[in-house]
Amino acid sequence: MDDQEIADGGAPLADRKAVEAEARRVVAEHFPHALGAVLGGSAAQGRATARSDLDVAVLLPDSDVGRREVIRHEGRVVELFLNPLAGIPEFFAWDRARRRATVLFVYGQGLTLTDPQGHVARTRQLAQDILAAGPPALTATEGEHGRYVLTCFMDDLAATSPDNRYEQLSLADHVLRESAHLVTAHHGAWSGIGRWLPRRLLDADPVLGKALLEGHRTVAERADPLPLAAAAQETLDLLGGPLREGFSHRWPA
Repeated sequence: MDDQEIADGGAPLADRKAVEAEARRVVAEHFPHALGAVLGGSAAQGRATARSDLDVAVLLPDSDVGRREVIRHEGRVVELFLNPLAGIPEFFAWDRARRRATVLFVYGQGLTLTDPQGHVARTRQLAQDILAAGPPALTATEGEHGRYVLTCFMDDLAATSPDNRYEQLSLADHVLRESAHLVTAHHGAWSGIGRWLPRRLLDADPVLGKALLEGHRTVAERADPLPLAAAAQETLDLLGGPLREGFSHRWPA
């Protein structure tokens, strides 16, 4: 079996056409009134395995209710992103503001499953235009808050004894997460969580991203926080340096 037949997790890849057919059955059986649907995630990229879930975005009539649902179909978990057609522009604006663009990527990079009236094609084009424009820049307040939070976690990580592995590992996770958020924002790139955090971080800044990820692994494997702290310091230097005294933040009204 060659490398192209192995998914990222080491499991054999599922037959792409079979996965697409399964996704179409999901839409036909559960949403026969749908205006169209898109398959996203690893399945759309041909990297799905027998254990992979399916990410399916479904356009619904305006009389329906937007929501996210998880079902099991033919033994496979299916993540459903359900949106009435008229609400798409507002929903896409909300998804962009989060800077992760979860559903935007499903539409923008996914595979059309059904589109009888052309609604999916127009929705996909809108998603692609938004993705190309990038996420919103951090406001000055958001940038200062991010610097302060990362500074706090970085200081705590450096001060934590290597013998206290629970706290050290928790802090390392927070340092990586906050650093990734600031690095992607600095480069005007999309952020991510879970498996998408390292992917988006490396896309935004291959050098600093790798330093952060390797530093995180060094904490996990050798209880040494210094490489991660150094990479976090480099992240802060991109945005004006660490922020400690002088930081001020109003409580929410």
